[in-house]
Amino acid sequence: MTAELALGTYRCRAIPEAAARAAASGAQWIDTAPNYATGRAHDLLAPALAAHPTMQISTKAGYFTAATGADAVNAGVLTEDQAMVGHSLAPQYVRWQMGRNREQLGRERLDLVLLHNPERAHPGDSLALHRAMREAFVVLEEAVAAGHVAGYGIATWAGLEEKAFTVGELLALAAEAAGGQHHHLVAVQLPVSLVMMTPITQALDGWGPLPAAADAGLRVMASAPLHGGELPGMVDQELADLIRPGLTSAQACVLAVASCPGVTDVLIAASSTPHWRDATEAVAQPSLTAAQLREITGVLASP
Repeated sequence: MTAELALGTYRCRAIPEAAARAAASGAQWIDTAPNYATGRAHDLLAPALAAHPTMQISTKAGYFTAATGADAVNAGVLTEDQAMVGHSLAPQYVRWQMGRNREQLGRERLDLVLLHNPERAHPGDSLALHRAMREAFVVLEEAVAAGHVAGYGIATWAGLEEKAFTVGELLALAAEAAGGQHHHLVAVQLPVSLVMMTPITQALDGWGPLPAAADAGLRVMASAPLHGGELPGMVDQELADLIRPGLTSAQACVLAVASCPGVTDVLIAASSTPHWRDATEAVAQPSLTAAQLREITGVLASP
């Protein structure tokens, strides 16, 4: 069975319409962040979430816009120098941002909060980075205990591939943050595509972040499955037919990611009803086998 389709609002050009489309199609998740749509994503999503109260939402804390940074300074949770960076894992900021997320989205309880590209903090200093992540996880555990958050995780672009942290280290940090009790780290989000194939090829060999996350029972949200919309133009019909005859290039790329072992959700920023329908049809296809994925990645890796 392939992974489920979720609406990713990064690069989404018409967020309210896309959210309504996703809800109507039966999608269960919307993924967003406070810095998406130049800081307007939460406000744009709120009416759709109100109209579809069972739709689950994942949002983030980490990156922020200049306007949000100024608000954080006024609230006393960031200094002006910290706000100029545009990214923070500071506990007081994470706590403040979660409250702001809840207010803007109109949800008393957020389904999932992800630390947004935590590798952006303390680059090259793993000890400082892990300490900052553990302190942020403590705040997230407190939010779970207060009933404000159901679970948490990380959304990374390069942190896992560059080994700034591993899935095992994330689980250990979460266990420490929970004081040795049951922790609530439940998800990881990372790029998986036929351009960024490393997670796929590793998973086919039984190692890497995807099998580690699957073994731990984590939700794995594959971001950028079409590499920002560039991938369909890079995949010709011959390769699309190798993946699954009869699919378009975009559908073939989505199916490949949805078939990757360990992936539970594929984030699609569909810009129109036909695009969303095409993606829905792609994930409804039978999964590609490991042998098929090996052949596809082998062809793409060939010089």
